[in-house]
Amino acid sequence: MAKPERKRALRGRAGRMQGGRGSGRASTGQVRLWGRHAVEAALLNPERKHRKLWATRDGIDSLDGELPADFPIEYAEGPDLDRLVARDAPHQGLVLECAALEDRDLSEVIDDNDPDRPIVVLDQVTDPHNVGAILRSAAAFNAAAIVTQDRHAPPENGVVAKSASGALETVPWVRVVNLSRALDDLTARGFWRIGLAGEAEMTLAEAMPTGPVAIVLGAEGAGLRHNIAGHCDALAKLPISDAIESLNVSNAAAIALYALATRTG
Repeated sequence: MAKPERKRALRGRAGRMQGGRGSGRASTGQVRLWGRHAVEAALLNPERKHRKLWATRDGIDSLDGELPADFPIEYAEGPDLDRLVARDAPHQGLVLECAALEDRDLSEVIDDNDPDRPIVVLDQVTDPHNVGAILRSAAAFNAAAIVTQDRHAPPENGVVAKSASGALETVPWVRVVNLSRALDDLTARGFWRIGLAGEAEMTLAEAMPTGPVAIVLGAEGAGLRHNIAGHCDALAKLPISDAIESLNVSNAAAIALYALATRTG
C-alpha cells in the first residue's frame, strides 16, 4: 500500500455484505480488525495477508494511501458493519479480514534490534484492551517487543488492534510456552529483569541499571506470580501516592517505558 503525494479515493470490487458479529476472530480462522488506525496500519504492513475489506464510502475516504486495483472491498453501511465486530466497537466504517501475523522468536527479535531497546514481559495480562494499550506505549517509547505466555494472553484480535492504534503491526509480539524460561533466555542475552511490584522496597529509578532491560508486569489484582517474581533480578515500585492503591497495568507500563526512555545512565 504505497502512500501517494495526494490522498486519492480508494476503489475496489463492490460485493454483498456477509459475516456475523464477533470479537475480532473470524469464523474462517482469520483475524478481523476494525477502526481507521488499526486497518490502515494492517494495510501498510507487508507481513499481513489480507482477505477482504468491508467499508463505508466515508471509511475508504479516510484512509491515507492507495489499495491495489483488484483489492477485494465490499461496500456497506455502518449498521451492516456493526454486525461484523464486537458489540459497540467503534469501527469507523472499516473492517478488515486478514491472516494472523506469523509467530516471532525471542532470540531473533533480540538479534534484530538495538540492545538498548527495552522488552516488556507480561505475566498473565489477559485483558485485550490492556495488551493493546501496552503495545501502543511500546511503540511510542521504542520498545523492541512484548512477550506473553501463549496460554495466558488474549489472541490477536480486533479489540487488541483497536486499542493498540496501529502498534500491533509494528511492535513484535512474542508468544512463549514457558515465561520463566523466556526470562532465563533474556538473562543469557544480557538483559536486567525488573519486575514491577507494589510491595517492592526500591523505586524503579533506584533499580534502573545501564544496559538492556526487560520490564516485567503482572495482571491487575494478582500482580506477578511468585515464580515469575523469582526470575527477576530486582523488584521495583512506581512512587505513587497513598491516595490510590495501584495503577492500571497499561498505565504502569507506559510510565516504566518512559522512565527507561529518559534514563541518563
